[in-house]
This record gives sequence, structure tokens and C-alpha cells, in this order.
Amino acid sequence: QVQLVESGGGSVQAGDSLRVFCVASGRTFSRNAMGWFRQAPGKEREFVATITGYGERVYYADSVQGRFTISRDDAKNAVYLQMNTLKPQDTAIYYCAATMSPVSSMNRDEYPYWGQGTQVTVSS
Repeated sequence: QVQLVESGGGSVQAGDSLRVFCVASGRTFSRNAMGWFRQAPGKEREFVATITGYGERVYYADSVQGRFTISRDDAKNAVYLQMNTLKPQDTAIYYCAATMSPVSSMNRDEYPYWGQGTQVTVSS
């Protein structure tokens, strides 16, 4: 059974940094693109960042470009999201997701595997 488990969320002040991470089990995802999405209260789940299979390329939403960094450690079957200069509008539940392809996508429908999410709260 495939499982994605996120950790590392918490409550921080604006301008602080936080790293969330996701560990997969049940199969190896080194060949698969992985992504981070987030969902704020009353809003749809939106794309944050994605990394291709084997970590060759990364892509970011405009709202986090230059502040967030996605990375992966295939030896640990893990993907990370380093979040710097956090803003109150970054407050959301952050979800890790995995595709069935090495090609990244910003479309959540391309991700069949999802974690349960981890809460990130940024106060001003």
C-alpha cells in the first residue's frame, strides 16, 4: 500500500522559514515526479512546486518563486519543501503528491498519490 506522510508543519511569524517534508512508502518514487500543493480555508487546492523524476528540473508557482525550494532524496524516498520569507498568505495545509510519470505537472489531476497534509500557519 502506497503512503505519503508529510511532516514539519507548524506556526511561525511572517519572515520566518520552515521546512516540510514527505516520506513515501509502499513503492519507490525516484522515477516519478513529485509535487507540493496547498489549500487555504475556503479556497481550492493550488499548485506550489514540483520536481521531475530524478530531480532534473523544478517548477514553482509564481507566488512562491524565489522563496520556496523543492528537493528530493531518492535514497530516503523523500521530498522536501524549504519555505523562506514566509507570508501570512502562505497559511494553508500543505500536501505532498506523486505522479505516475517522470514528467512534472502543475495539474493536481495528474497526481494519483496524496498525503494527508500538514498545517502551516504564518502570523503577521
